[in-house]
Amino acid sequence: MLMKEYRICMPLTVEEYKIGQLYMISKHSNEQSGGGEGVEVVRNQPDTHPQHGLGQLTEKRIYLNSKLPSWVSVFVPRVFYVTEKAWNFYPYTITEYSVSFLPKFSIRIETRFENNNGDNNNVFGDRPTPAESVSHLDILIDPIPDKHYKETEDLSRWVSEKTGRGPLVEGWRKDSTPIMCSYKRVQCSFEVYGFQGKTEDFIHRNIQDILLVGHRQAVAWTDEWHGMSLEDVREYERQIQEQTNSKLKSTQNNNTATPRPAYSRSMSVTDERSLKKMGVKTMAMSDPSTSTMPHSTVRLNSTPE
Repeated sequence: MLMKEYRICMPLTVEEYKIGQLYMISKHSNEQSGGGEGVEVVRNQPDTHPQHGLGQLTEKRIYLNSKLPSWVSVFVPRVFYVTEKAWNFYPYTITEYSVSFLPKFSIRIETRFENNNGDNNNVFGDRPTPAESVSHLDILIDPIPDKHYKETEDLSRWVSEKTGRGPLVEGWRKDSTPIMCSYKRVQCSFEVYGFQGKTEDFIHRNIQDILLVGHRQAVAWTDEWHGMSLEDVREYERQIQEQTNSKLKSTQNNNTATPRPAYSRSMSVTDERSLKKMGVKTMAMSDPSTSTMPHSTVRLNSTPE
């Protein structure tokens, strides 16, 4: 189990980002869908939590075969997706990722948004995160994969006509007004002997890229969503989800007739006989809960999703 806390600041307020977050997630998901891969929204409905109150539950299927490294692709079926369940009790959210045929794989992300520059060392209220487990991500200067770079999303060139903010300059987090921080406590686990460390490191590298790209886009697209009401952005979300689902299903249907290469083989890493042939030892774990409510935070002896 590997835990890290990411802190990502933006030149926005928490109230503004309530709209910006919904807009960004919908548009980003639509952009990333195509060719049989991307994000399918299974359900998006109101939900009530006994502690956090009224919120929104969203369940998605994320298809991403081509984005996996070759050493992971060996173990997954041709049509492969990750299930994402997100509970949005803004300004607090919980997101969980699972794979049906990998019960020993899980990711859990707790998020809290605050109007500060990332200086709250106990934002979740249960225990301070050790300094060595905290990463401050800078949406201006931290590198992102070349394939994700767009000049229109380069915040050193960004200027918002609606808010008068931008461009960002190095050191902007020290004196930017307004400023907010997205605190994300990420726990990931892949309890398969011989693959655990490599897989958990891979997951955290990709999460860091996703966080940087998503938060950059939320800021770069400010003039697209600023001024929208919650009802406006929910309607936008509904329309984009329909487009995204249609795009994904259309390309998947077109690909069903494509024969699988004769040399290609997939297996589940929970197939004990297959693992034994490869010399891989597995550790027994209890089955994950089937509850629709988010799991409680995993407690570790030292530091956590």
